[in-house]
Amino acid sequence: MSRAIEHRTDIAAARQAHLLAALLDHDRPPWRAGELPPLAHWLLFPPDARQSGIGPDGHPMREDDGLPRRMWAGSRVRFLAPIMLGSEVERETSAIAINDKEGRSGRMRFVTLRHLLKVDGQVCVEEEQDIVYREVGRNGAPPPPDALTPAPQIARAVTIDPVQLFRFSALTFNAHRIHYDLPYTQDVEGYPGLVVHGPFIATLLMDHFLRHAPAAQVSSFSFRAQRPIFAGEPFTLGLATEGMGGDLMAIDHAGGLAMRARVETR
Repeated sequence: MSRAIEHRTDIAAARQAHLLAALLDHDRPPWRAGELPPLAHWLLFPPDARQSGIGPDGHPMREDDGLPRRMWAGSRVRFLAPIMLGSEVERETSAIAINDKEGRSGRMRFVTLRHLLKVDGQVCVEEEQDIVYREVGRNGAPPPPDALTPAPQIARAVTIDPVQLFRFSALTFNAHRIHYDLPYTQDVEGYPGLVVHGPFIATLLMDHFLRHAPAAQVSSFSFRAQRPIFAGEPFTLGLATEGMGGDLMAIDHAGGLAMRARVETR
């Protein structure tokens, strides 16, 4: 199936690249000058629901069919042409797959969205994004990992604090309360601490790669979230190079694989 559900436009502003560099603590960022950095298209097209249309979790209200919890589980991104800073960008979004499943946590709905980002009619970025909708339940801390994940040779220790979570939420206009409202996060959604955004972890992994390969021309990136990471808990960004790309991973404080990713370059 493929069903167009949204068309939007935005500007790939230099300000967004500058603010991303500030969040990632760069004086001279390691991406290509004059272009929107890889994955910074996630800063475009922020949700614009009116305040009266925001639900109790901070997301825009929707008919949830008994599946109110939402998680961005992964993406597959192809970078086909650079988006120059200052360009007007059009995004066309389609739902290409919807599947209902039963899991250990109850009923779930998997929705795959395809985003096409165009400049002057040319597709510059193509992304398939996997969203999972779940029933209300107590999430809690993840169980201990079945096996410890060794960090590859190129590794960097990171700890994300609530200020960084706020700044990323502000960059993306993401009002989901699990990223800033600790009582809600613990009492309603059942997590032990503030949750680090999945796309923030993916952005940190891309940044980890670009620190190793400055100004690389990234052709594709994919990630899959596997375990949550919480504010204040140290975790490791890892890279194992292969050819012109490599495998990336985020390893949580318990040694569990929190996110796996793959990057390719031209």
